[in-house]
This record gives sequence, C-alpha cells and structure tokens, in this order.
Amino acid sequence: MTVNKAENQVNPNKGSFIKRFKWWLIGGFALLALAFCLLVPLPYYVEVPGGAFDINQVMTINGKTDKNKGSYNFVAVELRPGTVFNIAYSWFNKDTTEIVSKKEMTGGASTKDYNLMNQYYMENSQNTAIYQALKLAGKKVKLDYKGVYVLNIADNSTFKGTLNIADTVTGINGKSFKSSKDLVKYVTGLKLGSRVTVQYTSQDKKKSSKGKVVKLTNGKNGIGITLTDHTEVSSPEKVKFSTQGVGGPSAGLMFTLSIYDQLNKKDLLKGRMIAGTGTIEPDGSVGDIGGVSQKVVSADKSGAEIFFVPDNPVAEANKKYYPRGNNYQEAKKMAKKIGSKMKIVPVKTAQEAIDYLEKTK
Repeated sequence: MTVNKAENQVNPNKGSFIKRFKWWLIGGFALLALAFCLLVPLPYYVEVPGGAFDINQVMTINGKTDKNKGSYNFVAVELRPGTVFNIAYSWFNKDTTEIVSKKEMTGGASTKDYNLMNQYYMENSQNTAIYQALKLAGKKVKLDYKGVYVLNIADNSTFKGTLNIADTVTGINGKSFKSSKDLVKYVTGLKLGSRVTVQYTSQDKKKSSKGKVVKLTNGKNGIGITLTDHTEVSSPEKVKFSTQGVGGPSAGLMFTLSIYDQLNKKDLLKGRMIAGTGTIEPDGSVGDIGGVSQKVVSADKSGAEIFFVPDNPVAEANKKYYPRGNNYQEAKKMAKKIGSKMKIVPVKTAQEAIDYLEKTK
C-alpha cells in the first residue's frame, strides 16, 4: 500500500489557530460580561450623594439675586441605574449609598411619568415655599388651590385607565377641598367598596368618573391615586426658579429660608454656608423626606456649617419604614459615622429654623 506523505503531515498552523480562536472567544465573552455589568440596568436604583446646590444660582426675586456672603443650599440624592457594577459599588459603600427597588422608587410608573411626578412635586414645593416665606416676611401673597395632580394610579384602583398622570382632581362626590391632605382624609373615612364620583380636569376639559373605594397597600381605604397639590401663587413679589433636571419636594424648607432672608433683609446667613432638607407645608411645618444619609454626606462634602433636618415623631405603625429612626436621628448617626463637623439642627417648622439663624453666628 502506498501512503501519501503529504496527506499525513500535520498543519503546523492548525493548533496555533485554535488557540487564537479560543482566546478571542474568551475575550469576547469577557467584553460582553463587562458591558452587561456596566450598562444593563437591573430592576433597582442606587441612591448616592448627589451634591449641594446654592439656591442663589437657581432663584431670583424681582429679578435680583442675594448679594450677602454665604449661601443657602438644597441637597440632592443622585439616582443611578441598578447595574451590576453600581450595585456592587453600593455593597462596598453601604454607609453612604442605598439600593432601592425600581417598584419601590417609582411605584411602577415609567421613567417619563416618574420624572413628571418629581417635576410636579418640585412645582408645588416652590409655590408653597414662596407663600410661606412671603407670609413670614409680612408680604402680600395668596395661594390658590386648584386641586390635586394625579401622579400615579395603583393597579387595584377602579380609576386605572380613566384617570391619567397630570390630570387634576378638583373634587370627590361633589365636595371640594383646600388641600390634598383634606381630600385624603375624606376618602380614607369612606367605607370599603362604597361608590365614589371623582371630578377632575384632563387637558383643560372638565370630566367626572365613577369608581369604588379600595384597600390600599398601607392598609387604609382610598381610591388608589398618588397625588400632590396643584397650586398657584399670586403676589407683587416675583420669585422665579430655574431648576430644570431637579425634582422632588425636599428643597421646600431651604427655598423658604432663602426667600424670607432676601425679602426681610436681615442677613441671617452671616457669611455661613447653610444646607438642609425637608418639605414645607402652607402652615409652615417641615415634612419628612427620604435619602437623609446621602444628603448629610452631600452637605458635608460641600463644606456646609449647618444642616437643617426634620424632627417629626414616627407613628408606631410606620416605624418599620424608619429603621434608623426619624430624619433627625438618621442624620445625626450619619454625621457621626463620617466624622462631620456640621451642626445638625432639628426643626419642625420654618420659624424654628429662622429663630436658630437669628440667635447664632
């Protein structure tokens, strides 16, 4: 038998090619895995300190900014998409970051609707701050209540598919209200399953819709809508804000202090850098907020000397939602943990913050 030697020779490049292909394959999978970890969001957000912002840079009163030394600053929490990389980062920085599920953060709303919700919260916060500051300063001002913005609708709400984000509820069962709190109080008192008629405006058209009272996730009765006040302020004093890209209600207290100080011309700043957080209500009370720990870190990094924070008691039924205590207790713990020299000042009203600034230097 004759053997063809050429056919039995081993290709010297074959093994080299397989090795190169194997490493290219491993490299490709590695790049895909890296891209997944860096770019693909999981159903979570990571809250990190977002910085402190001088209100003087985003607000004018009668076309002017405050010329006094020092600054009033609102603080923010930055929301990062819950990629594998960001979640891992949070695990290694548990003291200053927090992982929150997308469902918990947005209530199931789309990113567009969630941003719109925060825009309405900011709008109401600014209007209430203007009203409260001008009222404290003895200036002429009127706060007109237009109803409540619809911000989200629960899955079990009988109004889902009827009411839409940005609709304004003007009444329930023919009754009008002076605030969203009054509306919620009325609806909560209705019997489970009882029929209700909602009056509202949608795209400037007056409408009404019928539904039923349902059991909410917090155990209370309601119609299953998340809402915030739809208000307008009228005053000879023209306060203008430019806060594009920033949402939520938590800057209310700091807006109030900044407006009040500029109008009253008392120079409560006294050259200090002052930061803080907390919503503001038409009666001047300061409401609780989320992300306190991250905001303390933001204020501390910015060099703030004073940090105002809500100090409201937590109801027994809600303590499970406040494992670190109320806002003030959480802020003090975080300030101690990071070794901050900031003075953490608890307040329940805007007047308490004003009194503190007047008495201190």
